[in-house]
Amino acid sequence: MAVYALGERVPTIADTAYIHPDATVIGNVTIGEYSSVWPSTVLRGDYGEITVGDRTSVQDGAVIHATHDLSTHIGSDCVIGHNAHLEGCVIEDKSLVGSGAIVLHRAIVRTGGLVGAGAVVSGGTEVPSKAMALGIPAKIKPDSVTPEFIELAVGVYIENAKRYPKDLRRID
Repeated sequence: MAVYALGERVPTIADTAYIHPDATVIGNVTIGEYSSVWPSTVLRGDYGEITVGDRTSVQDGAVIHATHDLSTHIGSDCVIGHNAHLEGCVIEDKSLVGSGAIVLHRAIVRTGGLVGAGAVVSGGTEVPSKAMALGIPAKIKPDSVTPEFIELAVGVYIENAKRYPKDLRRID
């Protein structure tokens, strides 16, 4: 894994977290217990702070960044899908951001919210608890998410994070 300090900004990664060897973590980044960061993912805390809670997966190709004045916070029991881009936003606990989705400055995805694949959540938008944000720009579909859907996805990646450290091996 590529984990870098940048000046005084040093990542803090829980011992139980799984960081894939091809992921990159730079600077002011905190990753919680049993969370996972997958191949080609970049968490770049060169300006603001990035926090990832416990049991959260940040999947392949995701880009997580922050600005000078806007941190990026991802709660516990979340799923951040493949190729998602998050910057200067808040993703509360038990939420899901789908593959290829973009969540921008000052946006908030409330607990149990879901951002659909490919959606763009514009700056300042709030996705309510149990709502879906779908499309470009994202439109809110209230009361559309069941907690079980997100719990299942969280569980799959917790199991992957247990399996990979013992079974992954480079063969080239």
